This record gives sequence, structure tokens and C-alpha cells, in this order.
Amino acid sequence: MTIDIRLYHRFGTFVLDAAFAIEQPGITALFGPSGAGKSTIANAIAGLFKPAEGRIVIGDRMVFDSAASIALPPRARRIGYVFQDARLFPHMSVETNLRFGWRRAPARADDDEFARIVHLLGLEEFLTRRPAKLSGGERSRVALGRALLSSPSLLILDEPLAALDAARKAEILPWFERLRDQAALPMIYVTHALDEVARLADAIVLLREGRVVAQGAAFDLLPDLEFANLAGTTPLGAVFAARVLTHRDDGLTELAFDGGTLFVPRLDTPVGTTLRVRLRAEDVMLARVIPGAISANNVLSATVAAVRAADDVHADVQLVCGATKIVARITRASLARLEIRSGMVMFAIVKSVIVDSR
Repeated sequence: MTIDIRLYHRFGTFVLDAAFAIEQPGITALFGPSGAGKSTIANAIAGLFKPAEGRIVIGDRMVFDSAASIALPPRARRIGYVFQDARLFPHMSVETNLRFGWRRAPARADDDEFARIVHLLGLEEFLTRRPAKLSGGERSRVALGRALLSSPSLLILDEPLAALDAARKAEILPWFERLRDQAALPMIYVTHALDEVARLADAIVLLREGRVVAQGAAFDLLPDLEFANLAGTTPLGAVFAARVLTHRDDGLTELAFDGGTLFVPRLDTPVGTTLRVRLRAEDVMLARVIPGAISANNVLSATVAAVRAADDVHADVQLVCGATKIVARITRASLARLEIRSGMVMFAIVKSVIVDSR
């Protein structure tokens, strides 16, 4: 299902003029600094804000077209919306909150589907509790469940982790991963947090000052030096999919990806499972010759694709390893000493690997 969005609206000196399309299930991150227009776009899609001009098409349904004077009300758009403050009804139990979304659905899920969503989000033990008796992460899961039970064609999550502390974020992130991998539903995830994008997003729409300045697959954009420049962030060392190849007797798990293999501390994950792997640019060292007698388990052969001065001290080196982009952040002194330039074959020494669920 394709979702096509084209919006224009002027707010004094700020102009929202954005267009993008979502062409597959999974999470599309609306990413950018505060004030870039992310939440305004989310509200326009949901029908909570009416822009001056534009059109919004969800699958085969036109929900907004300024030229044709079409503007479906929010309830008719079949969009689930999860706000950062959860917005649960405090006087209702968890189950009653969930069934509120179920009752408002144009086509109600049956009991099996209700049970599936409760199980998907791990809510079985909370059904009789009131929201006041839940943690912030648990309330967010209930809000997700309520939105899913409204049978949406699209799910919007507007800064869903912004109100949570680090411990509560760590609690709920695996549930977002589970939702992404099992729901088969297009989702728009509004955030200014790069770590959330790196862990969750399948695609990214980068916004600055009301305009789309970059868009594409997360695996391609996050290690891209130009994207990092546009976003005003440090490039990610890498983000890519890897498959569990084998569990070794020496306590390591071997992962295969499009570019080679990586070894990580043993995972409790079946062979054949696909996972998301992230590398920090600061955890990638470079050598001109293959190093020997070192403690690092991962040394990858790669070709230098681009070099960028990051600041007065550091430089970012983008490499291509198979079809995978990898970025190393090194000192400018090391860049000069190694005489690194585009086209050179280098060896990337990976000191640390972050493995998430896929």
C-alpha cells in the first residue's frame, strides 16, 4: 500500500512545503530538529490539522485534497495515533482502554485478534489495572494496543518516547521492534532522536525548516556523510541486516551480512534469524594493511568511498564493504598519516558491535 503526502501551509514566516511517499510496511521515521514541521505533518495526515493546500492518499483512499475540497474527519481516515503522553482514560482498566479502540473500529477485530494484540504487546498481566498503576513504558504499550485495535490502515507515533526516562525507553523499545516486525502495518514515527531512528526505522524522511531535504532507506542514509551533514548529526558507523550463521564453541556467534561476517558474544538466537546490527563510527579503526596479533575479532576489507572533515580534530571516512556502508571517525592526524583517499582498500577494525532484534 502506497501512502502519498503533499502538503503546503504558511505559518507567518514558517512555511511547510513537504512531499514524500511511503511504499511499504514498517517504520518510516519523520526525523529532524524541533520546529522542522514533523508533528504538523503527522497531525495533517491524521486529520487533526487542515493545511492550506495539498493531498493525502492512503492506499486507494483520498483522505485530503484541497483542490477537490476533500477533507475526511479523523475518525473516517482509519489512522491509529499514539501521542507521547499515552492519553489513556484514568478511570478505565487497561482492558477497557483497549476495547475503547476496538469499539471505534470500522471493522471490529474478533476475540482471537484482541488476544493476539494483547500477547504481542505483553499486556496479559495488566488487563485489570488502572493506568495510574502502570509504568510509563507500560502505559505506552497500552496506548499502542488501543491504536492497533482500531483496525488502522496507518499508525502514527508522535515522539512516543519523549516523555520517558532512559530506563522506561529501554523497557519499551523491544516492544516497538516487535510491533515493527510482526504488525505488517505502515507506521510513521516522529522523532528528533537519532538513536531511535537507528534502532527502529526502515526508511527516513529528513525534515528541515518545513521541507524534505533527504529521504530513503535507513540502511543507506544513516552512514551517509551528506545525510549526516544535512541532519547536523554524527554519521552512524553502520546499520544493516545480518543473519545468525552459527554459534561457536568458543562463546562467539557468527553473523553473515552483505560484506562479510562479524563475530559477537554468543547470542541466545536461533541460527537463521535475521537481526539488525549497528556500529558506532568511533568504534571503527582503520589500517592500510591487514593487522595481526590484535584482540579485535572483526577485521573487514573495504574500499574508501568518501572522506569528510568532521571538526578541527576529527574526520569521517566512509567505506563500502560489499553492499554495506561503514563509517570510521578518526583523527585528522591519522587521516594525513595514512594518506587515506577515495578508492583505497582499507581494513576496518570493528571494536564493538550492537545487535538489535529485526
